[in-house]
Amino acid sequence: MILARVFSNIYKEDGIILIDAKGQKYICGNPKKDKPIILKLLKENLSWKLVLNPEIEFPEAYMRNEIALENASLKNFLMELVKNLGRKEISSASYVSKKIYQIYRFLSNFNLPGKARKNVEHHYDIGGNKGEKLYDIFLDTKHRQYSCAYWKEDTKTLEEAQQNKLDHIIKKLDLKNGMKVLDVGCGWGGLAFEIARKTGCEVLGISLSKNQIKYATKKTKEVNLDNQVKFEFLDYRNVTGKFDRVVSVGAFEHFGRKFYKTFFKKINDILTEDGKFLLHTIGVVDKPSPPNEFINKYIFPGGVCPSFSQIIKPIEKTGLIVSDTETLIRHYDKTLESWLERFLAKRNEVKDLFDEKFVKMWEFYFASCAAAFRYKDLAVFQLQIVKNFNSAKRTRDYIYS
Repeated sequence: MILARVFSNIYKEDGIILIDAKGQKYICGNPKKDKPIILKLLKENLSWKLVLNPEIEFPEAYMRNEIALENASLKNFLMELVKNLGRKEISSASYVSKKIYQIYRFLSNFNLPGKARKNVEHHYDIGGNKGEKLYDIFLDTKHRQYSCAYWKEDTKTLEEAQQNKLDHIIKKLDLKNGMKVLDVGCGWGGLAFEIARKTGCEVLGISLSKNQIKYATKKTKEVNLDNQVKFEFLDYRNVTGKFDRVVSVGAFEHFGRKFYKTFFKKINDILTEDGKFLLHTIGVVDKPSPPNEFINKYIFPGGVCPSFSQIIKPIEKTGLIVSDTETLIRHYDKTLESWLERFLAKRNEVKDLFDEKFVKMWEFYFASCAAAFRYKDLAVFQLQIVKNFNSAKRTRDYIYS
């Protein structure tokens, strides 16, 4: 079977036992003698599909109950597979499929304002009130952060790690009391509230998620910050006024490559002359590549993870200056594992909110992304950007003091 040959070429460490729909058994690599990982194909003619386009066919087969695993969770199976695969494609056929998809995405992906709103609504406003209950299930309880946490050596909980992330970003922003701050893609307001509480700044948070703006606006009164923090349902392209600091955490991935220059030009226009901008985004550490087809179809339509070069080029064209960069390598895999653990602990609640197919879809989302961050090509880039040299610090002591 062709899939067995492909797996045998992939597994350099350990291995699996592959069983087709007729019960034929194939040994791929060197499976453990005690409780080896077993992958069962429950539908005939599935092998070729998994070889030709694994990015979409494997998760869809998992969602349709056409494959089954024994002696391993989905996360553990994917971790071992991606660990052995590394940055390579599963097969030459899958490489061709990915290139075709890359061309299709380039020609079709235009995140104009209307499309951008629909893309955000698909994920962040999912199921209306049901979506709000979903995010309560797996996000941290204090700040409701839906982006990469910051895990120090002694960090024990997701709540601590997300607090670390907020503290790290606030220090990089180098805030002073009374400054005006814009939070682009503010989520449920966690960063905006923390900035206001710790620095005395005025914060405007913007998002294209109606649920997020409703939640955050309500909370401003609950935490007595309605005189300092405001939230608006607003596209970044329509922002006016001047800001001393701008921050964007986990939103850049949704803007679309064709609009990177538009975004950085807007940042240049709204920043004061001595202003600073902090960008926190997922990116690929390899050469530019198309988005994952499964993630793009089911989880984040219109989303893309840029390479570092794709971020830098439009910054240079707008005259902005990158004054500090940091690549967070071993943080998002642990964050995703924490979300997955909480999600699966309440999978019955999620199933009641949606259905079993949704549970498997999101399980695959968390598990596959965790594997990609740990063993493939995903990381988080933090860039501090200024308009002139005088705004930049000489050293990084102010971040770690």
